[in-house]
Amino acid sequence: MVPSFHNADKPTHRRVMVVGLLFCLAFVTISFSLRPFPESGQVLVKADRLVRTAGELHKAN
Repeated sequence: MVPSFHNADKPTHRRVMVVGLLFCLAFVTISFSLRPFPESGQVLVKADRLVRTAGELHKAN
């Protein structure tokens, strides 16, 4: 039988899977923390508009 990773012993398989998961988690964490956040105030403008018009009655079409 040809040796492969799938028929290796369970502790080795589990250890390799945990190390791979940790590398993946570290990559996602680092890439998310280094991502530049947009400085546009578009969300703030929309929220401000909603707050200013909250008490007004609008005509139905």
